[in-house]
Amino acid sequence: MAVASLRREPGGDHLGLDVSGEEWLASATIIQNEDIMSLSSPSLDTLFTWIRTESPTHDRAGVNMMMDLVVAQMQDAPVAVERVAGGQGLGDVLVLRAGPQTSAPGVLVMSHLDTVHPVGTVEAELPLRVEGDRLYGPGIYDMKGGAWFALEAFKDVARRGSAARPMVFLVTPDEEIGSPITRPMIEELGRRSAAVLVTEPARDGGQIVTARKGVGRFDVHVEGRPAHAGSRHKDGRNAVYEAARQILAIEALTDYGRGITTTVGMVSGGTAVNTIPQHCRFPVDLRVETVADGEAVTAAILGLKPSSPDFRLTVTGGMNRPPYERSEATSRLFDNARSLAAEIGFDLVSAPRVGGGSDGNFTAALGIPTLDGLGIDGDGAHTLQEYGLISSIAPRQKLMTRLLETLC
Repeated sequence: MAVASLRREPGGDHLGLDVSGEEWLASATIIQNEDIMSLSSPSLDTLFTWIRTESPTHDRAGVNMMMDLVVAQMQDAPVAVERVAGGQGLGDVLVLRAGPQTSAPGVLVMSHLDTVHPVGTVEAELPLRVEGDRLYGPGIYDMKGGAWFALEAFKDVARRGSAARPMVFLVTPDEEIGSPITRPMIEELGRRSAAVLVTEPARDGGQIVTARKGVGRFDVHVEGRPAHAGSRHKDGRNAVYEAARQILAIEALTDYGRGITTTVGMVSGGTAVNTIPQHCRFPVDLRVETVADGEAVTAAILGLKPSSPDFRLTVTGGMNRPPYERSEATSRLFDNARSLAAEIGFDLVSAPRVGGGSDGNFTAALGIPTLDGLGIDGDGAHTLQEYGLISSIAPRQKLMTRLLETLC
């Protein structure tokens, strides 16, 4: 089997082509089962190319290489492709349309092709490899595996003309940083849809996602008064010390019983070891289960006050993603998907509420039935142990196909 992969030529953004065949396979640890042997198909070679095409969010060239691959994937199918230039230095957005040409609400599928791994990860810390049923590589689990097979399902349904409703596939470049440029598009397309299918990875053995916590992001800046730490210590007002007080107050807002967590994971302050620091900054992560708790904790964080008038405290931010609460309509959509999965031959289970947010939060908050976690099964998202399970691809691709064919 020859595995083709795209790479960036040194000093430029254009594509080169690497091909590794028998020698590459000989170096991998492989179990010769049906799922592994299916990797010899041209379509699976394409997935290998996706993994080797690194696309961290802020690498516009890398993300746009991925968008190029999607466009090429749709070339021989009856799919209308709209490419929207990305703003804020980010990659482009793709809107794919197929299926019946009617005014009826359609089915919206959403995938993102940006990842968290920096360029070079696939050549060093997380090389593309197959070990048993596990396909390792940056972004395979979150979420190139699910995006790839969902696009294959979308293309196949378009070719056969078997879609029950108009189909729209939104491919985005910015989900990993909160979807700053695509949220308006997500909400606009969501309002026109009868159902939304999100190809974020499956959870804990293939579980689907029907509820997620809402996510808030805040930035805090504390300003004190600088002074020499030796000769003028009493004249200084230590911004780091004041920030520590504020962090304790923020962390105290965590309430596990209500599903509320607040986290300060980074702190930056000071200029020298012998100087009372004038400035200290830190971001805050907030997770909540309900809209009401999001509003209440947001008000508490934005309402923080300095402990002394000698300090200035500035807090900005708010809820980035609203809570994705499981509605009756989403429950019915899940029941339908579970029936289809049973016909295919596997049991589809709904996970407990997930702590991480996704673009599904935006559509679920609008009241649109939304199923998430329809992507590849595996583990290790955002880590150097990230992998997808090859055996999960075929049945979950069939499920996506059947959803597109039957949702009416």
